Amino acid sequence: MISMRLVPSTTNAMGMYTLRRLHLSRAKLKASSRTSALLSGFAMVAMVEVQLTSRCGEKQIGQGNCTTVPDGLLIAFSVCTTLLVAVHLLALMISTCVLPHVEAVANMAHVDSVTNLHGTTNISESPHVTMHRYIEAAWSFSTVLGILLFLVEIGLLSWVKFLDYSYNAALGSTILLVPIVLLFTMFALHFYWKLVAHKVESAGKNLQDLEQQLRVLQQTNEAQQNGAQSSIQVV
Repeated sequence: MISMRLVPSTTNAMGMYTLRRLHLSRAKLKASSRTSALLSGFAMVAMVEVQLTSRCGEKQIGQGNCTTVPDGLLIAFSVCTTLLVAVHLLALMISTCVLPHVEAVANMAHVDSVTNLHGTTNISESPHVTMHRYIEAAWSFSTVLGILLFLVEIGLLSWVKFLDYSYNAALGSTILLVPIVLLFTMFALHFYWKLVAHKVESAGKNLQDLEQQLRVLQQTNEAQQNGAQSSIQVV
């Protein structure tokens, strides 16, 4: 038996806003889960594949069978890798826990719209509204903080890997990463600024549509009341 709980009408602004928010939350959770799983896996492989030899003594420096990587660099690399994996796994856990519930309601809404049934779906069954902060946190951890830590991880890995062989190679990777990190930060700030401006503009348009619909309803009610009063007077 097909459930009669259907999607809200998409002919009004409120229905469009509700469905858009549902599908946007689902898309964010999917992107967060894929990105976090991929980057955390790369970070784990990078840490495991790093080959470290014994530390050089005073007489072994320059012989090539020992390492001169300082402890501070190794500590920074291990802390960055641990933080990177933890951030991405946190985003992955949030996405894994919330996404099935959002997906179920979204699929129900799609099936109901395809069958052309009439009614209103209880979108509130989806936790995308009450857990909006968790969804945004997972999105931010995966796409902003996680990618930024991954870029820092690449720079630290270059120093750990190439310091004993070529100082210029490690320095070259750092010089390239500095403008890349700045460009990434500028793009993230510009993107979120544009996104906020777009949301404000969309909210203003939705309010205008709601006001117009409210005026139409008021005019319709006044016309019905006037018609009822006229019929009473005629009687």
